[in-house]
Amino acid sequence: MTAPTAAGDANRGRNVAYKDKSKPADVRTSNINAAKETNLNKMSIQAGNGEVTITNDGATILKQINVIHPAAKMLVELSRAQDVEAGDGTTSVVVIAGALLDAAEKLLHRGIHPTAISESFQRAALLALEILNDISVPVEITNRELLIKSASTSLNSKVVSQQSSLLGPLAVDAVLKIVEPGHEQTCNLSDIKVIRQLGGTVEDTELIEGIVFPQRSSNVSGPKRIEKAKIAFIQFCISPPKTDMDHNVIVSDYAAMDRVLKEERAYILNIVKQIKKAGCNVLLIQKSILRDAVSDLALHFLDKIKCMVIKDIEREDVEFVCKSLGCRPIASLDHFVTENLVTADLVEDVGVGGSRMVKITGAQNAGRTVTLLVRGSNKLVLEEAERSLHDALCVIRCLVRKKALIAGGGAPEIEVALKLAARANQLEGIDAICTRAYANALEIIPFTLAENAGLNPIQTVTELRNRHAKGETSAGINVRKGCITDILEENVVQPLLVTTSVMSFATETVRSILKIDDIVNTFT
Repeated sequence: MTAPTAAGDANRGRNVAYKDKSKPADVRTSNINAAKETNLNKMSIQAGNGEVTITNDGATILKQINVIHPAAKMLVELSRAQDVEAGDGTTSVVVIAGALLDAAEKLLHRGIHPTAISESFQRAALLALEILNDISVPVEITNRELLIKSASTSLNSKVVSQQSSLLGPLAVDAVLKIVEPGHEQTCNLSDIKVIRQLGGTVEDTELIEGIVFPQRSSNVSGPKRIEKAKIAFIQFCISPPKTDMDHNVIVSDYAAMDRVLKEERAYILNIVKQIKKAGCNVLLIQKSILRDAVSDLALHFLDKIKCMVIKDIEREDVEFVCKSLGCRPIASLDHFVTENLVTADLVEDVGVGGSRMVKITGAQNAGRTVTLLVRGSNKLVLEEAERSLHDALCVIRCLVRKKALIAGGGAPEIEVALKLAARANQLEGIDAICTRAYANALEIIPFTLAENAGLNPIQTVTELRNRHAKGETSAGINVRKGCITDILEENVVQPLLVTTSVMSFATETVRSILKIDDIVNTFT
């Protein structure tokens, strides 16, 4: 990483190598302090353009913070990596990384070499993963009730926690509908389309087994509801062709103008006749950047043949639309034949929250896709509801990929800390010191939980440690009751994959920061 050239170096001979022995230690301390400062949790962020975000999602907060120090940027990337891998635990991973960096700093001050600390932390992390696997509970994805408990646990820490009983089942049903039996590892959340719609409340959020277009139909007087619809998805425009950017057509007299208009009319009429001949009554048109996707004249003709038009479908949505309807996009008029159309039970233009959108349900060859229509009374609530729902979907995806659960409420972290401390007592020398430091760092999670719940953190963590020492592996902090209870009985559970990835990623990042001993400035 970088360091400005020392002022005194300019006076030294060019061929004389100078090495400041204290510099690697100073750089390492600077990196640790910068990374530890990233370990925070805010609720409201105001961007330079005046946009305000209300959230306590770690990945969202760190994404919007303007971080300059390279070591602090590693913590931002760490949170992003956790968001991609597990979708949840983005705050926990940064909190644990901060605690491990704090422990590493104390070990460095005791004179222990950074490589020795790094290797010991790696061994401790592997042992922690083994302990987590031992205390996990296997789960079947057919057990819907248990999956809902996991989704609710994720949602309970969010701003929209009051709606967890509604959003949890929606997230579970959405993921279970896109999972192919026997191909659980390929579960892809891009098959769940989340659409935000202002108006109503979060309770109005619904799951639609079909596809929703957030724009109204383009027709002026055409049909608004079609049963047994025949749908075509086209990638060509129903509007007069245009010249290239650098060319112009100059019309000098009215006769030429009439000819141009007549040709345009004949061109569009030919396309509309082909659409009618194929029997199409719902037309989906991809957005065009070169010209209008559909002209006013074309809409007039399409209204006459009673064909509903939905235009300006974004390029990135093409794959989802094709999978949802089981269709292939039609690239030219020559391929616009009956065989390339798909059927659906119902296509209707409906009013939602003061605006209109088109809903298609009952497609004949529908793929495994669903649409979640998220509602909210204002933009801030709507955005946070979408983020929270994304975390809940990721939690269920984790359980589908790795069918194992562990208790929440700081129970797994304190259990791992106790087992690692016991292991450290069997080791000797530097390895024992570093393993014990790693174990103590993991107690930051129950400590922070107790602090956030308004409890005495030291007293709570001490009691929690005693309960686990007596063999109560699922004892955790019950935030609602303000005491320590059996967390599994309280239905506070989380996927094993979330906690294992938190431990792995946090340890890897801390090891990377420890091994940096210089910062090289590449700016000229």
